[in-house]
Amino acid sequence: YGTPLYHDAWGDVCRIVEWVCDNWDQADEGVWEVRGGRSHFTYSRLMCWVAVERAIRVARRRGLPGDIVRWLGARDAIYHQINERAWHPGRNAFVQHYDTDVLDASVLLMPLVKFVSPTDPRWLSTLDAIRDELVADSLVYRYNVEAAPDGVDGDEGTFSMCSFWYVEALARAGRLDEARLAFEKMLTYANHLGLYSEEIGPTGDLLGNFPQAFTHLALISAAYNLDQQLG
Repeated sequence: YGTPLYHDAWGDVCRIVEWVCDNWDQADEGVWEVRGGRSHFTYSRLMCWVAVERAIRVARRRGLPGDIVRWLGARDAIYHQINERAWHPGRNAFVQHYDTDVLDASVLLMPLVKFVSPTDPRWLSTLDAIRDELVADSLVYRYNVEAAPDGVDGDEGTFSMCSFWYVEALARAGRLDEARLAFEKMLTYANHLGLYSEEIGPTGDLLGNFPQAFTHLALISAAYNLDQQLG
């Protein structure tokens, strides 16, 4: 877990985790900051689970103090809620939020953060659904804006960070040919300095924030994990 963790820093972590335990069940605007109103977004619940689960792991490995019993209860409650309410039997997939059947590329993080096994049948059917509905020539849209209006005007490009998440999810699932093809296609969309924008337009134009750090972090993670799987 990197450099040593100081007393004051761990105190800050504990306060954050306690806040998550108090507030994880609240609706919000999700990772994409939608303007269409608050919902119980799967991604937001997932990140709450990550915060609590990682704090438990650090505390146990380093013998640090914390309200572990409470944290375990919150972690397990979030886990069960996601599996019960974010799963849509009709779509055979995890969906954007609890009150919709719309897919969302942000759920690609589920196996990446080790919430679900990358070869779990429910996850594999989710991955297939995303491939069929949100992927265009290996590039990934965040969600279908017609099915899930977000209150933002204008057309939507594919989201570069999500495209690299897709590569990593494929690699972790053992679908290496698909992962390698998607990764190599994404490499062709970098500019002459190897940098990526937030989005890529239908004609390959670089759109949105440029360069976007999130995209490059996703690129590094996808490259590392694909290389590990390829041996």
